[in-house]
Amino acid sequence: MDAILTAFESVLPLFLVIFTGMLFSKRGIATVQWVDVLNKYALLIGFPALVIVSLLQLDTELKHYVPLILINSAHIVISMFLAYPVAWIFKLSKKMKQALLLIFPFGNIAYLGIPVLENAYGSEILPVAAILSSVYVFWMLTLALTLIELDEDNGVHPGRLIMSLLKNPLLISVFIGIIIVSFKISVPTILDTTLQFFSQSVTAIVLFSLGIFLGMQRVGDINEWKKVALCSTTTMVILPGLFYIFLQYTGLPLEEMKASVVDAAMPLGLTPYALAVQYNLKSGFFARSVVFSTLISIVILPVWLYFLG
Repeated sequence: MDAILTAFESVLPLFLVIFTGMLFSKRGIATVQWVDVLNKYALLIGFPALVIVSLLQLDTELKHYVPLILINSAHIVISMFLAYPVAWIFKLSKKMKQALLLIFPFGNIAYLGIPVLENAYGSEILPVAAILSSVYVFWMLTLALTLIELDEDNGVHPGRLIMSLLKNPLLISVFIGIIIVSFKISVPTILDTTLQFFSQSVTAIVLFSLGIFLGMQRVGDINEWKKVALCSTTTMVILPGLFYIFLQYTGLPLEEMKASVVDAAMPLGLTPYALAVQYNLKSGFFARSVVFSTLISIVILPVWLYFLG
């Protein structure tokens, strides 16, 4: 009981920030413009700073993380392609099949995953968390969007996919951090302190923004929520459970295994939701999935943390 209480306490402060954002939203204090501004700050400044600061803490060679990258890439790709048999078995529409390409693999790895991992396992896990976030972003902006565009009448736009990668601040910050570490570049104290300030600010900001977003969502039809509940259970319990079983045979270091499973169990993120809006992929279903999965994660994530130890 003490262990699961400790696990719950490690994520409770994060969800209190989310609920504060929901309260501000419900009271009409925070508007949709707040979400846009806060998310832009997190995407363009906060998370890039956090990623660079995290990578600067690497105390092992980068090649050590190759198995972590490959194993999680395999999990992401397999989860993605599960959309096809599921869509065929349940006779889902093309739009719903495309939606599952984003729903099955891509949880809230950066906005919620990094804070949860840091709170649960300490700052030592941040380099792993940063690498995992970049892996998820890479596959989301490459294979997932390619498969979605293949189903569209106007076909794939390679140039647009490449530009989305080259312009993504999270991936750019990963490359910057890797270059600094690989070439042992000395970061001036003033710059290092500035990056620390920005990195320390981003957790509260993104969680508060997530709360505002959740507070703006409508209740909707009960039948739609049943589908959302089934989908969320699949992505947060069943798929991570299968991934955990697979990881037992990989020889991945314990802390990296724990981080991989916790990230796999994250609720649906805002980036997949934004892509769903852009590609007209059941955005209402996505919004409800973000709300429902985030709310139940206050129970599911502590259970996973307790189970993993």
